[in-house]
Amino acid sequence: MAKETKSGIKRIERLIKLLGLLQGGRPRNVDSLATDCDVHRRTIFRDLETFRRCGLPLTYDDQRQGYILPAQHFLPPTNFSANEALALIVLCHEMGARQQLPFYEAVRSAAVKLENSLPPRLRDEISQVANAVHIQLEPTNPLDDHQDNYEQLVAAISRRQAVRITYQPPAGEDAFSTKLSPYQLLFSRRSWYVIGRSSLHRSRRTFNVGRIVSLEQLTDTFRVPKNFSIERYLGNAWHMIPEPGPDRKVVVHFDQLVAANVAEVVWHRTQKTEFQADGSLRFEVTVSGLCEISWWIMGYGDQAEVQQPKQLRKMIADRAKRLAQRYESGRRR
Repeated sequence: MAKETKSGIKRIERLIKLLGLLQGGRPRNVDSLATDCDVHRRTIFRDLETFRRCGLPLTYDDQRQGYILPAQHFLPPTNFSANEALALIVLCHEMGARQQLPFYEAVRSAAVKLENSLPPRLRDEISQVANAVHIQLEPTNPLDDHQDNYEQLVAAISRRQAVRITYQPPAGEDAFSTKLSPYQLLFSRRSWYVIGRSSLHRSRRTFNVGRIVSLEQLTDTFRVPKNFSIERYLGNAWHMIPEPGPDRKVVVHFDQLVAANVAEVVWHRTQKTEFQADGSLRFEVTVSGLCEISWWIMGYGDQAEVQQPKQLRKMIADRAKRLAQRYESGRRR
């Protein structure tokens, strides 16, 4: 009896491992599955037949010669701690139910499924605590009517297939078409962006998904450069747009009224802050470009003064003059 029990446990462990392999994102043939599970090919065939009888959507990819199990249809049971379950449920409800993160409304149903899978006592406890937590993010671009473009970009990135996009730049510029090799999607602050190589620009570019007018899947394939990473691509950009040329050291003086507010946030990975005797703040960063950080500094109005570089100081001074002239003119648009 003990031998049969041990054999049954080994089979269950093998089936769980096999599920994980089949949900790994790429088709697996019987030989590779047998090697990874350390069993004979006949055993793998029997296990696959077991999955079919259980109703799991096991499919065979003729093109890539392998079996695959869509990950969204089944996940192995997980023993969540109270803290783990609370964190997942709160994040799912806040990101999905309130539509804080475009295209991720499905996380709300995921939270409900997770809650229903918990023991009743733990479910009640977490439900009470979850109501006490609220996450407020910055306003985001809802990206209405762009769900299809987003899903096609996800598919293109996973398959390493190029797409052709028609893109409408901001500020009334003319729309253009380019062949794009999409490397990665990035959600930053308010919207989704796709980063990849543009044939029109012959370089890596960042495109706002919300400004993609049309998208066509192509059969052309591409390779992501081995040295590519989001961190390397963005460099020391203040936000998302690294500008050409050497990095620039920026020093800003913030008055006492906003000093603590500025100092308590890590705005940039290179920042250095130093409080002065009068309660003001010396703020220093090294950035790849001055345009993005200039708008952030102007958000603090007369409570911030650029000390260096001179180019940034003049840029903000000129904008401030034009702003004052607009208000002093007394004209309304």
